[in-house]
Amino acid sequence: MALRDSDPAEVGGYRIEDRLGSGGMGVVYLARSASGRRLAIKVVHSQYADDDEFRTRFRREVAAARQVSGAFTAPVVDADADATYPWMATLYIPGADLGTHVREHGPLPLPRLRGLAAGLAEALRDIHRAGVVHRDLKPANVMLAEDGPRVIDFGISRAAEFAASDVLTQTGRVMGTPPFMSPEQFAAPQDVGPAADMFSLGSVLTYAATCRGPFDSPSPYETALRVVEGEPDLTGVPDELLPFIRLCLEKHQKSRPAAGELFTLFREGGPPRPAPRARRRGAPRTPVARRTADRAG
Repeated sequence: MALRDSDPAEVGGYRIEDRLGSGGMGVVYLARSASGRRLAIKVVHSQYADDDEFRTRFRREVAAARQVSGAFTAPVVDADADATYPWMATLYIPGADLGTHVREHGPLPLPRLRGLAAGLAEALRDIHRAGVVHRDLKPANVMLAEDGPRVIDFGISRAAEFAASDVLTQTGRVMGTPPFMSPEQFAAPQDVGPAADMFSLGSVLTYAATCRGPFDSPSPYETALRVVEGEPDLTGVPDELLPFIRLCLEKHQKSRPAAGELFTLFREGGPPRPAPRARRRGAPRTPVARRTADRAG
């Protein structure tokens, strides 16, 4: 994307070279350090700079991103949450994001889907071990790097160590991207935990396999209803991945596997056994999910 006249020439001493994109929170620039290293710098929109709650959330974004290993994300290089326009610089990850790739090239073939599924499960395992919940896992936040998928943009992530009484969870705002959100993000945002990312993973994998989400609708309201109450549309998902995706898309948080358990299933090549549909609304339905529920309870 071409730079605009209003774009800065540098941020934090880093020379701006190009625009990478713009979202609800800010603009992302391609920049270069004095040593020549390429960086992605996110600068928040001016209308949010004076919002105390937003600044607090941005500080947490920086803290959350710094807690997570750079093996599966974009490592934080520098940041200034107290600047006139807060910014964060991460290592630039070359390549397209999953959403752009699928729009331009169509669904991923099965071998790449397997790699994406295992890579994202491994990434979420690392993120959750650091005590972080991403809360906005979607195709645009998955970079298809040469060494595997990278999860980026912790713009609305929340460190799991923060209590549910945290002021940022009491605002009543629905935070996330509706087609890829979990039921609890709509129904009980203050109770969102790692299981929400697992639900989003199921939706992201469905999109990668079919070019659409499992709950897509032209209306955001209808999309939310489908996420909370409806059955996912998994038409076109390869049979090999169906058991894993269905497990991720369980409505009840305790019925979903932890990221590490799902990664183990992918690595061992053994999908979970399907359970009778009559038990859908009951207790966790698989050994993996039961272990997850035992630890959560």
